[in-house]
Amino acid sequence: MIKRIFFVITFLFSIMQLNAQNSNFRIGLSYGFGSEFNNKNYTFANHFYKAQVYYGFKESRNFEYEILLQPEINFGKHQLLNLYFVKPETPNFEQKRIEYMKLKEVREYVLNIGFIIRKPFAKSYSIYFLGSVGPMITDTETERMSSGFAFADVLAVGFTADYNQFRFDVRPSLRHVSNAGLGSTNAGYNTKNIEFGISYQL
Repeated sequence: MIKRIFFVITFLFSIMQLNAQNSNFRIGLSYGFGSEFNNKNYTFANHFYKAQVYYGFKESRNFEYEILLQPEINFGKHQLLNLYFVKPETPNFEQKRIEYMKLKEVREYVLNIGFIIRKPFAKSYSIYFLGSVGPMITDTETERMSSGFAFADVLAVGFTADYNQFRFDVRPSLRHVSNAGLGSTNAGYNTKNIEFGISYQL
């Protein structure tokens, strides 16, 4: 899976040689990390890599509007802290408490689709708001969520600085992961993250 992602990223950057000036498309990469909001039930620390394709479809006097496609691989570490979160009515609850109290590594494979409202200022800078949602596959069952199909929802604000055709990006975000009731367990995770990216206008 990781090899496929890097192949796609390499392919995207190779088409920069075929670019036309003032294209509405921009491609990029980002790296981020984060953790759960402080609570007594669980820990969740993560870091992630994203490939990004931006498409600017509209500009007004004060704002720019973009669609963002983001394939992502997320590496998480999760541990149950409150054993009573697993209720006695859960089948084999004592065994599951022991299992879930162990530190687990969680992999998530995500395809997020986002909408950006951007406010340029001072010629080379901008701030923006991003909302995105997308399907994902998680490979590890925990007390909070079943393995398999789920969704990742992200709200973010960001700051960018442009240099020639390159754009440098800092993006704090809030992320919610759940399976919308499609799995047997659906408490989900809530994390605060920050990511750093670079993109190139085609």
